Amino acid sequence: MRNARSRLSATLRSTRQPTKEQLARFTRFLETKYRRKVPLRWEQDESLRAGFRLQVGSDVYDWTLDGRVRQFQDYLRQLEPGQEDLLPLMREAVEHWELAAAPEEIGEVLTVDGEIATVGGLEHAQYGEILIFASGVKGMVQDLRRNALSCILFGDSEEITAGSMVRRTLKTAAMPVSNAYLGRVVDALGVPLDGKGPIQAESFRPIETPAPGILERQPVNTPMETGLLAIDSMFPIGRGQRELIIGDRQTGKTAIALDTILNQKGKGVVCIYVAIGQKNSSVAQIVENLKRRGALEYTAVVCAPAGVSATLQYIAPYAGCALGEHFMYQGRDVLIVYDDLSKHAIAYRTLSLLLERSPGREAYPGDVFYLHSRLLERSAHLSDELGGGSMTALPIVETQAGDVSAYIPTNIISITDGQIFLESDLFFSGQRPAVNVGLSVSRVGGDAQTKAVKSAAGAIRLDLAQYREMAVFTQFSSDLDEATRRQLTYGQGLLRLLRQPQYAPLSQHQQVVLLVSALAHVMQELTVEQVDRFRSFLLEGVEERAPDLCRRIDQTGRLEPEDREEIVQLARKLLEDFGKCGE
Repeated sequence: MRNARSRLSATLRSTRQPTKEQLARFTRFLETKYRRKVPLRWEQDESLRAGFRLQVGSDVYDWTLDGRVRQFQDYLRQLEPGQEDLLPLMREAVEHWELAAAPEEIGEVLTVDGEIATVGGLEHAQYGEILIFASGVKGMVQDLRRNALSCILFGDSEEITAGSMVRRTLKTAAMPVSNAYLGRVVDALGVPLDGKGPIQAESFRPIETPAPGILERQPVNTPMETGLLAIDSMFPIGRGQRELIIGDRQTGKTAIALDTILNQKGKGVVCIYVAIGQKNSSVAQIVENLKRRGALEYTAVVCAPAGVSATLQYIAPYAGCALGEHFMYQGRDVLIVYDDLSKHAIAYRTLSLLLERSPGREAYPGDVFYLHSRLLERSAHLSDELGGGSMTALPIVETQAGDVSAYIPTNIISITDGQIFLESDLFFSGQRPAVNVGLSVSRVGGDAQTKAVKSAAGAIRLDLAQYREMAVFTQFSSDLDEATRRQLTYGQGLLRLLRQPQYAPLSQHQQVVLLVSALAHVMQELTVEQVDRFRSFLLEGVEERAPDLCRRIDQTGRLEPEDREEIVQLARKLLEDFGKCGE
């Protein structure tokens, strides 16, 4: 304890030397406060405005003009006024406010190195607490040592000098939240980047909060439709699920996430896109695409591009998650995209090495698994008692040469509820989205599918697996029997059917129509090149000739046997019309 120290001394600072009477009052104050005689000395400090600053060990009593103003501001922040009683409360506060003799723990900057500052004298600072430096720059405590602590900086380190003063805030890092953040682009601290003016925050949420417990959750049982046939039919995503999108660079990972955001239009889902370590031009293009297609109005973009500090890249996904929790605990459904966690891990590795933590595998610190697990575990489908809201996470991870056994991919695969693996060879062959059916999986399965899509999808994964196996064994054979040839043609048609252009999500009834028609071998006799044209012809024809059927599938989420039969008959009739058009 500080009071038990044998060599406790006090320093009084002011612009002018105090009188004997003032020194006597300070001496009596010290004896009363610390129950002992404390040696007192005076130092002149021209930087102080009117008043005194008394330092006893790491305790600081700031009775300067700035300190009094700051204390009064803190007093006003403790008030909780309504819209009508603000002025009476402020008037009462001014009339009854008295300067308190409460100590304030002040530290001193020991060293500054890049994005890391080492601070001494703050014996009671906690991990994750926000510190304010004399220059106004803020930092967050990340490392507690015996005689000092290290913190990561949220601002320019050039403004901080060794020996300058550091104050505690007694607060952890928080993200300002409100509904006004929808349609806006902000940084990891909630500061607008889109030039549309300030954002009025309703409250603040800590960027790091405990994940909902077991009893606070309910099973994932409601679909979060992506609008992508290859995913919704075989690897369905549910609200509250964490589905990893993994693949090499430039294989369409972000495209899948954006299509999923676009598909939430009109469904009441709040979307949050977190850009970590991306190029400014890439983020600008994404924002423009969302705006052009009417998706930005229900989407918030949290941006920590490659040009900002590793500190902001490190806290960006937690800030985005805090914003998502604001809506989730309102009972709303949230979709959050982390693009991408590979760069997030690299930013954390950079900070850890600067903090002189021991490196482990691939130079990552030992707690890198906990880094992502405490983030992704916050995605959940809340119980009805907590409002029934949900937050669905789509983390993105970049691999090198398709190596899913690397450190970060392995860690995140073990945390998530499945993965969508995008293969470079499929992408460059024109198969987009380039989903590898064999390596992709959804651990929620059919629980996250509507009954209509589940029924229509049937054994499509099995058919594709059989085709892939057959294609391997027959690639060197020229003499194939008719059954094998038909099976290969059918598999090639299925793969072609799963191709889908970007920014063109399919509705539920469109997916059902395509799946039912394909699995009924309606397109068996078509060439691979004809499948694309017939797909558009089929969808337009069914919507024109059976609008009630399409509306019923979308509204009920069911596919009755008579509906299936009607789709097959319509598809065969449209195939005949397509053949006539082709001729």
